[in-house]
Amino acid sequence: MAGSTSPRNLFLLLLPVTLAFRFWLAAAMPITGDEAYFIWWGKIPDWGFYDHPPMIGWWFAALLLVSDAEWWLRLPAILQPALLGLAVSATLASIWRRQRDSDERAWWAAVLVLLAPASVWNVFVTTDIPLVYFSVLSGLAWVKASQDDESGYGWFVVCGILLAGAVLSKYFVAFLGFAYLIHALLLRRRRVWGGLLIAYACCLPALGLMAWWNAGHCWPNYMFNFVNRHEGGGGLSWQTPLLYAATLAYLLTPPGLWLLMRRGDGAVGRGLAVLSFVPFLLFALLSLGKKIGLHWLLSFLPFAFAWLALRLPAPTLKRVSRFFVGFAALHVAAILVVANLPLETWKPARVYDGVVLTFRAPQLIERLKPYEAEYTFASDGYSNAVTLGYNARRYFAVFGVGSSHARHDDILTDWQALDGKNILTLRKSEPTLADYQPYFASVEIKRFEEAGAPFWIVLGRGFRYETYRDRVLTEIRQRWYALPGWLPQTHCYFCDRYFGGETCRRS
Repeated sequence: MAGSTSPRNLFLLLLPVTLAFRFWLAAAMPITGDEAYFIWWGKIPDWGFYDHPPMIGWWFAALLLVSDAEWWLRLPAILQPALLGLAVSATLASIWRRQRDSDERAWWAAVLVLLAPASVWNVFVTTDIPLVYFSVLSGLAWVKASQDDESGYGWFVVCGILLAGAVLSKYFVAFLGFAYLIHALLLRRRRVWGGLLIAYACCLPALGLMAWWNAGHCWPNYMFNFVNRHEGGGGLSWQTPLLYAATLAYLLTPPGLWLLMRRGDGAVGRGLAVLSFVPFLLFALLSLGKKIGLHWLLSFLPFAFAWLALRLPAPTLKRVSRFFVGFAALHVAAILVVANLPLETWKPARVYDGVVLTFRAPQLIERLKPYEAEYTFASDGYSNAVTLGYNARRYFAVFGVGSSHARHDDILTDWQALDGKNILTLRKSEPTLADYQPYFASVEIKRFEEAGAPFWIVLGRGFRYETYRDRVLTEIRQRWYALPGWLPQTHCYFCDRYFGGETCRRS
C-alpha cells in the first residue's frame, strides 16, 4: 500500500481507520485508576493538585461539563496522533518549502506520527496528554522561529506560551526547555538567544502560580516528585538502562531507531534532532538508577519522526512506512484478540484482582448498595478508591496509611468530620480485625468473590478519630509531610487540620 500511494493519500486513507479503532478502544476500555484519579481532580477543580501541576484537572473540569462517558473524556487522547501528525506536516512544509519534495516528506512525517506504536493503542487520558500537545506544538514553534530569520520574535512568543502550558502539565517539560538551550548554543545567533529568553519569560506566570499554590498546600508537588516517590530507591542498576533501550526501540520501532542512529545529513532538521535526542540522552542518564516510564518519552517522539522524514531518501521512507503499517496492524489484531478473551483468562496473573476491580467495578458497586445510606465508602489505596468512585459517581476515601502516590485524598477527606460515623472499606487483600478494631467501636468483615477474585468488605461502626489521628495520620505526617525548613509555607492543609499549632517540618 505505502509503496504505490502518495504519503498524503496514505495518511488520508489511514486516518479514518485509525480513528475508528481508537474510538472503539476508548469506549470499550474501562477507566483506569490513573484516569479516575485525574477525573476526580476535574470534579473538584482547584489551582493545583497533589502530585502534578493542574492542567489535566482543568481539562477534565471542562470535559465533565458535557459528559462523563469514557469515550468523551478520552477525546483529547483519541484525536492526538491525527492532530499532531497534521501539525508536524504543516510545520515541515512551511519551514522547508524551498527544499525539493518538502511537501512529500512532510506527509511522510505525518504518516509516521499517526502509525507510531503508542499512537495505535494509547487512548488513556493522563497528565501526559496535555503535556504532549503543549510540548510538541511548542517545539514546532521553536523550530520554525529559530529556522526563519525573517519571522521576528512572534513564533518565540507562541513557543513560550505553549511551553507555559506544558509547565502546567508535567515537570518533565524541563527536558524540552533544556533542549531549547542546547539548540541555542549550537546556533550561536543573537536573535535565537533573545527568543530563548522570551520563551523562558512566558513560563514565569505558570511557575509563579505553582509556587503560590504549593506554598499554601504543604508543597506536595515538590515532596512527591523530589522526595517521597524516591523513598527506598536509588542506586545504579544494569537492568534499568537495558529496559530503557528496549522501550525506546519499541516506541521508535527497531528500524526507526536504527535509521535515526545512522549517519545522514546533519544540517537538515538539526533543531528536530536536538529536541528529540537531548531528552532521550537525559532519560538515558536517569535510567542508570531509575526505571523510565514509557509515557515519559511520548512528548519527544514526534520530533524524532519528523527528523527521520527529513533525512531519509524517498525509497527508504516508503519501506519504513510499510513496516509502520504492518506493525500497527499487528497491534490492532493483538488488541482485538485480547479484547475477546474471557476475563477469567487472566486468573493466574498476580494482578488479577486489580483487573477484576477495573473491569467489574459496576458489579462491585452493586454489592455495596445495601450500605450506601449508612456508611461513608472507602478503599485502602488511591487507585482502587478513585476507580470505584468514578463508577459509583460517589467519592471513596482512602482509609489507612496508603502509599506516597496520589495522596490528593489528604486534601479532600477531613477525618475529623467523620468522627463517630460508619465507614465501609472495600479491599482486594484480606484484612484482620486487629487492623481496624482500634479505630472503630465495632468491626465486621465480609468476604465475597467477583469473577473468581476474592474481595473483602470491612464494616466499621463508630469511627474513633483521635486514635486514627494519633496512629495513622501521625505516621502519614512523619513519612510524607516532613518538609525541609528552607521551603516557605503559608498554610498546610494536613498539619493545620489535624495538628493545630504544629508545622509540617522535618525534625
